[in-house]
Amino acid sequence: MNQKNNKLSVENPFVAIIKGNIGIIAVLAIMCVIVSLATDKFLTPNNLISVLRQISINAYIALAMTLIIILGHIDLSVGAIVAMSGTLTVGLVVNQGLPVIPAICIGILLGTAAGFISGGIVAVFRVPAFIITMAMMNVCSGVAYVYSGGQSTRITDEFFIAIGTGYLFDVIPLPVVYMVILIIVFSFLLGKTKFGTYVYAIGGNREAARLSGVPIKKVEVIVFTLSGLLSAFAGLVLCSRMYSGQPSVGDGYELDAIAACVLGGTSMSGGKGHISGTVFGAMVIGIISNGLNLIGVSSYWQLIVKGLIIACAVLLDAQKGKLSALRKKKKTA
Repeated sequence: MNQKNNKLSVENPFVAIIKGNIGIIAVLAIMCVIVSLATDKFLTPNNLISVLRQISINAYIALAMTLIIILGHIDLSVGAIVAMSGTLTVGLVVNQGLPVIPAICIGILLGTAAGFISGGIVAVFRVPAFIITMAMMNVCSGVAYVYSGGQSTRITDEFFIAIGTGYLFDVIPLPVVYMVILIIVFSFLLGKTKFGTYVYAIGGNREAARLSGVPIKKVEVIVFTLSGLLSAFAGLVLCSRMYSGQPSVGDGYELDAIAACVLGGTSMSGGKGHISGTVFGAMVIGIISNGLNLIGVSSYWQLIVKGLIIACAVLLDAQKGKLSALRKKKKTA
């Protein structure tokens, strides 16, 4: 009997994840079937590895974006931080002759500082995050272009390249390993710690959280700083994979991250969301991009598709909110 109970207790978290994400899992399955029928290249090992790599970059950014949206904010600067951190890291190694490790540290610190500044202004001055992160997006993008002169910088350092192209046990791509580790860390952070409880409390009812003694400003600064850190890390891995630093490399990543969060069930009004949903959302975005590429659809059309996906997801979220509100009224009536 005890063995059965123990088995159930182990299986329950996985069952809860499946039940909580049944809609997005169904969409994911349908997308896989459609793409595999449209092209026989989709299910090849090389392509599946490529999809995992694509998903991993978006996942780094989307994990922190999940926390930000749960708080009731938005971060438009993530793509620009990706470009700035990656471009400067490569430039410091190639143009300034700086050793790889110090260059990486500087690139990561710059991205983290950008997130910290955005979070500080949002928390202290109560400036809408949409506005300040849009301003930071322009600043970071400008820094990347000014530093590089608008040109890409190629890097051949083996250690740096291995960060994004290496494998664990010659099987699992390192970017995927990083993604799995970060998913575990953020799942624990959001679901098992007091910090995660604070994030949900602030997003659910800011005034009630304040009256309960939740350190709202501190939490907001930490979350935006984490966003800057993970965006900088994504820029590092991406430039390593591309063997170059490019000032335009982060274009559209904020769109993909927001789409992954919203598709995964994170409410744009704040207070609701979970890491597992964001991961499935990132998978859907990755499969859509990969499938459209294999079929030969233009990248311009892909932007339209992603925009429509976000619009539909937001509309569904709004309808869910209305339905839950009606149910509450009926119960109280």
